Amino acid sequence: MKDPNDLNLIGHLEEMRSRLIRTLIAFLVSMAAAFIYVRDIYAWLTRDIDQKLVVLGPSDVIWVYMMIAAIVALAVTIPVAAYQTWKFVQPAVPSAAQRATILFIPAITALFLVGISFGYFILFPMVLHFMYEMAADDFAAMYTAQKYFTFMVNMTVPFGLLFEMPAVVMFLTKLGIVNPVRLAKARKLAYFLLVIVAVTITPPDILSDIIVIVPLCLLYEISITISKVVYRKKLSLQNKEN
Repeated sequence: MKDPNDLNLIGHLEEMRSRLIRTLIAFLVSMAAAFIYVRDIYAWLTRDIDQKLVVLGPSDVIWVYMMIAAIVALAVTIPVAAYQTWKFVQPAVPSAAQRATILFIPAITALFLVGISFGYFILFPMVLHFMYEMAADDFAAMYTAQKYFTFMVNMTVPFGLLFEMPAVVMFLTKLGIVNPVRLAKARKLAYFLLVIVAVTITPPDILSDIIVIVPLCLLYEISITISKVVYRKKLSLQNKEN
């Protein structure tokens, strides 16, 4: 006779597999749709460049277009992935907290877009200008499409993910995985890691570092505040039920 716990585990793994496949299908469909308009997206992303980007081989063109389509697909797939994650953990969330927890889906999508916008409209042009000024006196600047878009992705996508911190913390607090006390105790370590991230991806000047460090640290403090609110409501509901 099979152990009921084993059957339950198999059921959870099957459900996880099913939801991962749905998310992957959403990503591939979104990527295919984005690829149809990829030349228009490319033209918009390179609108401020005075020269055409260089390709060093035929495959570079496809690589660049695939990268652009993949980033667009990632943005489109995030709410799908969030919804699939929510449906997977929904049975573990108390019914009284489910309505508030489902706000995780639009919140994580909005924060990702805000993070991408911060990276693209603020950080990316600032760093690109710094690099251009640094090379202007000694080098002829000629950008390859692959290097340019790799640099753009590195300046934007990480911030899209980092800006999701408050929504993720809210969700994990609802599930009881984290709480404001743990987050407060980890503040020094978190600040240290965020400073390392900021210094690594910005030009070597204090102003650029501050422009990135301050928003990241504010996001962490906002996450702690959100965790406190969610945690108090969670304890209040538990006390009422008891």
